[in-house]
Amino acid sequence: MKDNFKWGVIGTGGIARQFAKDLKNTPNQSVVAVGSRTREKAENFANEISATPFGSYQELVIADVDAIYVATPHSAHAENAILAMEAKKPVLVEKPFAVSAKEARLMIEASQRNQVPLMEAMWSRFLPHYQIVRESISNGEVGEIIAIYADHGQALPANPYYRLHAPELAGGALLDLGIYPISLTQLILGNPDQIIAAADFTPSGVDANTSMIFTYLNGAHALLNTTLLIKTPTTATVIGTKGKIEILGSFYSPTSVRITNGIETREYPNNYQGHGLREQAIAFEALVRESKLESHLMTHKATLEIMEIMDEVRNQIGLKYPFESAL
Repeated sequence: MKDNFKWGVIGTGGIARQFAKDLKNTPNQSVVAVGSRTREKAENFANEISATPFGSYQELVIADVDAIYVATPHSAHAENAILAMEAKKPVLVEKPFAVSAKEARLMIEASQRNQVPLMEAMWSRFLPHYQIVRESISNGEVGEIIAIYADHGQALPANPYYRLHAPELAGGALLDLGIYPISLTQLILGNPDQIIAAADFTPSGVDANTSMIFTYLNGAHALLNTTLLIKTPTTATVIGTKGKIEILGSFYSPTSVRITNGIETREYPNNYQGHGLREQAIAFEALVRESKLESHLMTHKATLEIMEIMDEVRNQIGLKYPFESAL
């Protein structure tokens, strides 16, 4: 492998473009190939970033690239990722990793079968402020965690955000937005022992507003909400027996953190430059170079647990997609 780490991107939507843009802040990574179902879309994107276009995903995965970034709609993640891994290409899959835990297991099996790295692109876990949160909890600064409050809401109407309202594309608030508070909670508290969920739906049949309560045998609770209807504070508060951690607005992206432990309050300002997607790419490059199949910051086990949590929430609120069998 040469010094420059070469990415091929499956998909030409906004997140793919943001990924390519953020990689410009890395010293040795770039998107060199773009694949789409249509040659025209691939060419339009490729021209923006001086990459090579491919008019099919099959062509892209056999191109001269070091890794594949899957940035298609959720409903295609499993198929696209497995296609790339069968071509022996390491794969970074945009969140949510898949539509269901069943799909996630098939993807992880493909990684193991082909001995290629596979990672969910949960970019939050690789950002500097999440490291601050992890360290504060691990060193016992705020004591035993007893509660988490987190929300993620954006005003995303069907026009112009059709994909988010489309059942055939696995739309809805839960998979697109709710995964962020769920992933944060899983990081801190692990797999819940009980889940209670309720939701209201859009006219198209996906969840518009979903609330969740996770409870744990040690007495900890997490209260989470996600919605497509309105912009919410998008903050997260982690409360322990000795203090609390406040992750301020847009908690899932580069932001500031305040830690209060009864003795002092410390502020960690946001000094990050760029969008934040490059940190996961840098971590993934390290996996590839070290021939490791998974990241310690976003393990296959953690990804699978998150998918199982979302399966249970979907089951409770009655959210089914037309392309999948019953959970």
